[in-house]
Amino acid sequence: MPVRPAVSEAELEAHLHGICFKTGPPRLIGVELEWLVHDTRHPRCPVEPDRLHEAATALRALPLSSPLTFEPGGQLELSSLPATSLTECVEAMSADLALVRPALRTRGLGLAGHGHNPWHPPRRVLHDPRYNAMEAYFDRWGPAGRHMMCGTASVQVCVDAGYEEPGPLGLGRRWLLAHLLGAVLTAAFANSPTSEGCPTGYRSTRQAVWSQMDPDRTLAPPQGPDPRGAWARYALDAPVMCLRTENGSWDAPEGLTFREWIRTGAPRPPTEEDLDYHVTTLFPPVRPRGHLELRMIDAQPGDTGWVVPLAVTAALFDDPEATERAYRLVKPLAETAGPRPAPRNPLWRRAARRALTDPELHTAAVGCFAAAQEALPRLGASPGVRAAVAEFTERYVARGRCPADDYLDAPRTAEDALVLENVLEKESP
Repeated sequence: MPVRPAVSEAELEAHLHGICFKTGPPRLIGVELEWLVHDTRHPRCPVEPDRLHEAATALRALPLSSPLTFEPGGQLELSSLPATSLTECVEAMSADLALVRPALRTRGLGLAGHGHNPWHPPRRVLHDPRYNAMEAYFDRWGPAGRHMMCGTASVQVCVDAGYEEPGPLGLGRRWLLAHLLGAVLTAAFANSPTSEGCPTGYRSTRQAVWSQMDPDRTLAPPQGPDPRGAWARYALDAPVMCLRTENGSWDAPEGLTFREWIRTGAPRPPTEEDLDYHVTTLFPPVRPRGHLELRMIDAQPGDTGWVVPLAVTAALFDDPEATERAYRLVKPLAETAGPRPAPRNPLWRRAARRALTDPELHTAAVGCFAAAQEALPRLGASPGVRAAVAEFTERYVARGRCPADDYLDAPRTAEDALVLENVLEKESP
């Protein structure tokens, strides 16, 4: 709750400038993994809230290195601590999952890697004031908000913002690269083609859901030479989702932007803590939080499926040679994207619907994955990580496919989807 005196608009804008991009040599990597939690015997049936709460209590007692949270629909999220190498990040998260999975299994529960719940409609199991206010806010835009809150899961990769100065590892280049490469990553790792047992027409239904929500907080800020200024304006001009109080509803007045809240001071003057909290309710595909949080990758099948998007993204952002190659490969995609922001521009829509069947995205993906594979030894990636990326590249990228195509090719019932996922787990390296 707010603890500091209210501050001016200029002070709050300066605060945003100071925290959104922390520049310097790229040296840290992180990953946030979201999973759908399902009953191992009856995946079509929603897990009762009491079972989820009991499981959450048990998991929080485990000696995990990663913070563990549950999302509004009961999705489990593990957020790694910043790691100094790809290997360190993979090993830490793998160790945590090696504790989490057996603890869930003893309770008849499992983790499923789908970008969008293929079994049942969204149902909220957490009723904190934040989520009550979030649901009420997104309901103004239709049902997509509830699907996002309760039925989606992702692999979110976090990379450093980069150097202040221009160049392949500079902030401006990495910011642009993230928004163009993001469409390629969406397409390559698309893994959510169904909803309630039926194909949706998208290979990444999760990305389609994001594109249907409040544009003032889910679209990318305008591209330009000043990412800091663009983000500060974006954040201050976004509507307020939550007004935190000690007791009662957190619902905010409809249409109130944070900038207007500063200027009017009603219903109470905002504070720096209010602004920090407000930023956590903004969901563009790339979110600056000191580092860059890439939020466009669907959750992946198999115990180790998440390793591949983490490794590929780390290679393409943190190896100078791979970064330069990736930038040259994706820069022409800006013409396809056009002036509209992601994820509502033509490039991102193609990525969500067609994935790598789109020739332009396929060509870019083939080149980017080749660059990543060459860079991984230079980053000290383990043989297992390099083998996982090579297997994914051969199985999907080289053939213009993505994990969603496996589900679309299989019998289309929820049980069959789970059976296929179990097969994929056994096949993964």
